[in-house]
This record gives sequence, C-alpha cells and structure tokens, in this order.
Amino acid sequence: MGKIKFMDFCAGIGAGRLGLERNGMECVGFSEINTISERTYREFFGHDEKNFGDLMQIDTNELPDFDLMIAGFPCQSFSIVGKRKGMEDDRGQIIYGLIKIMLEKNLKYFILENVKGLVNHDGGRTIKIILEELDQAGYKVIFHKVLNSIHYGVPQMRERIYFVGIRKDLVKKEDFGYVESTESVKPEKYLIDDDNDFEFSSTNPAYGTFLNYLNNKYNKDQYNLADLLKKDYIVLDTRQSDLRVYKDRVPTLRTGRHGILYVRDGKLRRLSGLESLLLQGFPIELAQKTKDKINNIHILSQAGNAMTVNVIERLGKNLLNII
Repeated sequence: MGKIKFMDFCAGIGAGRLGLERNGMECVGFSEINTISERTYREFFGHDEKNFGDLMQIDTNELPDFDLMIAGFPCQSFSIVGKRKGMEDDRGQIIYGLIKIMLEKNLKYFILENVKGLVNHDGGRTIKIILEELDQAGYKVIFHKVLNSIHYGVPQMRERIYFVGIRKDLVKKEDFGYVESTESVKPEKYLIDDDNDFEFSSTNPAYGTFLNYLNNKYNKDQYNLADLLKKDYIVLDTRQSDLRVYKDRVPTLRTGRHGILYVRDGKLRRLSGLESLLLQGFPIELAQKTKDKINNIHILSQAGNAMTVNVIERLGKNLLNII
C-alpha cells in the first residue's frame, strides 16, 4: 500500500494534520473558513497550499484525489456550553457536507472529532443520527469513543469524542485495538514561556479584579494567595464564579475563556499562546513560529478549538495497523 493521502477539513490550525503526518501520511489540501486560523495554519505548514474554503460550497471535482478525511466539525451547535440547537442549527449540518464529500470522492477512511457533549445531546438522538447517516453512506464506524488528552502524553484534561470509519467494502477486521496510555507528564515541561508580559501581578490592570474575585462569595476564605504562591506549578482556573486549583494537570483549554493562571518561581503567570499550543501537542519549534506574528489572544482561542496532536497521532497509528 502506498502512502495514504488525506485532506484536512475544518482544519483550524492543523493539529489533526500534524498527528497524521507523524504516521507518514501526506496532506494534499485543507479547508478552513476562519481567516485568522488560516494565517496560523500557514505559519505552520507553508504559504503556498490552496485553501479550498467553505466545505459546504466545495465542488468536489476540484479536489485532488485522497484516501482519508480528517475533520473536527464545529463544536458550537453540539456543545453543552452552546445553545444546544444541534441538528437544527446550520452549523450542525456540516456533517452532511462532510458525508457528501466522502461519497463523491469515494473516500476510504475518515477520522472525525467533536465535543464530549455530542454524546448526550438531544437525549442521544444527535449521535444516533450521525452514526446512522455514516452507516447509510457505506461506512463502518469501527471506533467511536470519548478520549481524554491527559492519557496521551500531555497534561491537559480534555475530553473529546472521536470517530474512525472505513468504507464497508474495505473492512478486513473491526478490532481497532485501542489501548489508552496511562503515561502522565508534568505541566512544568509545558509551562515554559519566559516572556515577562505574562507575569500577573499588581502592575497588571486585571490584578485588582482577580483579588476581588478571590474575595467573592464563592471563593472567600477558600484560598490564601500567599499559600498558593508557595506551590510552584499549581494551576488556577478562574471560572466564572468559583476558582478551581489543579496540581499536575491543566484544565481544558477553551476557545472563549482564557482564565488559566499558574504559579512559577513564587509568581503568578497567565497561560501564553505558546504554552497553550504545547499543551495541545504542538512541538515547540512549530509553536514558536507564531511569536510576534499572530496575536496571543488568537492563539489561545485557536488552541482552545484545536484537536490534540498526540490523540490523532495515536488514532492514525491504530488505523494503519488494521488496514
């Protein structure tokens, strides 16, 4: 079997691409509608590749030939955080656009990703519809499961559902052979940005707000800041009302809220865009390419929306093992 070629749909900043490339697969094109994400993607993978744009508008005759589709189809319509409109929301219809491309290109394989909330959305009806549609399109979903990134060599707690499918005529065996790794890594290998701009102290206008937050009705008398500052690499998640403190792990990176702080050398620091990329499995030499080119707040959002490279690498490896 020759090298497997794939296309990167709903590409974001290319975490899925990276995971597949680590398995020797070749990317032949990508599709992404967010222009800022596209800028980051090009910093990572080069400026000459064609972006095929909105997958719902793509003429499949214009696509190159490829074997596998990877897509983290949009979270908003399925997320617990969102309005939970699901299949009635236009963005929830992306799955139908993806299936159309699968059929018209007679694709062999796919790997899809979505938020954990998809599992229980609409009482389980949404995921049932997705699985039925894929089945009717001629694909065997050989694996679908919620996986946590923390089991795959990064210290981020990130639960997402993944689907791996094979065209029915190509299925030789259905045992995906998936084994979760229990290897745990320490956050200190990832929280390494030395930029002074990310120190969080009284010189930062938001620091007063943070002190008030520690004193609100949810957090008052729960935490002593002086004690927290004695514990290097504990991670503070400043959620909407209550603070959560973590040791040896980092909470889920999120697109819309960037309230993660941590202690290093007795000082509070804000999580940087560089660090958020590392926590998603991007190698440091790639993550550094965005420095001074893409705004930090954009990188934080993009990392919060990305797949975890290591998880896709593992799924790609297992898929290769059975085909």
